[in-house]
Amino acid sequence: MKKYLSLSLIIYLLFACGESLKEKGSKEYISEIKSWHNKRIENLKKENGWLNLIGLLWLKDGENKFGSDKSNDVVFPEPAPKFMGKFILKDTLVTVEINPDVEVTNSGEKITSLNLQNDLKGNPTVLAYKNLRWYIIKRGPKYGVRLRDLEAPLVKNFKGIETFPINEDWKIEAKFVPYNPMKNILIQNILGMIDTSKAAGKIYFKKDGKEFSLEALDGGEDSFFIIFGDETSGNETYGAGRFLSVEKPKEGQKFYIDFNKAYNPPCVFTKYATCPLPPKENLLKLRITAGEKMFKGGGH
Repeated sequence: MKKYLSLSLIIYLLFACGESLKEKGSKEYISEIKSWHNKRIENLKKENGWLNLIGLLWLKDGENKFGSDKSNDVVFPEPAPKFMGKFILKDTLVTVEINPDVEVTNSGEKITSLNLQNDLKGNPTVLAYKNLRWYIIKRGPKYGVRLRDLEAPLVKNFKGIETFPINEDWKIEAKFVPYNPMKNILIQNILGMIDTSKAAGKIYFKKDGKEFSLEALDGGEDSFFIIFGDETSGNETYGAGRFLSVEKPKEGQKFYIDFNKAYNPPCVFTKYATCPLPPKENLLKLRITAGEKMFKGGGH
């Protein structure tokens, strides 16, 4: 009798687990989320994606010699030549000077010297040598070289990101209350640096009979950018939170926040990213079982 009870219990548990893993929603909605996620994966694999980062090298004031030789101030990996040239940091300007025998290009053109625009200007100057790419980033008062390898192992071995089962219940009708004018809030990044960001307003939504709110950063013309943590953070999902882009409300239409589109910050994939952390207002006492789960095999 006990054997039959045990077998029945096992069958029940397997069935229950199978039921809990089922997708929920209309065919159109499930297809939309899958397409969104596939595009996200493709973007990660691109030259400007996050899978190929292999270095973040901070500059000191003045001259910074670089190349693969260990005696350089900034050490690149092979196939970089031993001595490639130097970066010169003076005030807020970074200039590069390339040694005559080294072929470094920008937009396909060989360069000998160039003033480098950093990433906060919106269109950083990208330099190239064989499969290596690099450009200048600015974080607080610091300037650094962000280095990519288009043939990095993570790009070649990337199998995708596990997600929670798609569930249309996590596409929640919400209310947006704007700040007028926008409010400055402090956002700390994973390096401990603190930056000021513009919050466009607050998003309010209800789940399981309780109301929650999120600070919505201005994400440009069409969207808000949200950095949040929840009660899955550090377990099923990344401990330092996840990101979410929310389409701005349109007059006469319902406004939604869709957690099925919650995604991992770059720091999940590489230790060379400088990810912002959720503000304390965005640490939710709620298990958000939607969107991307923790990625295993990256930098953290």
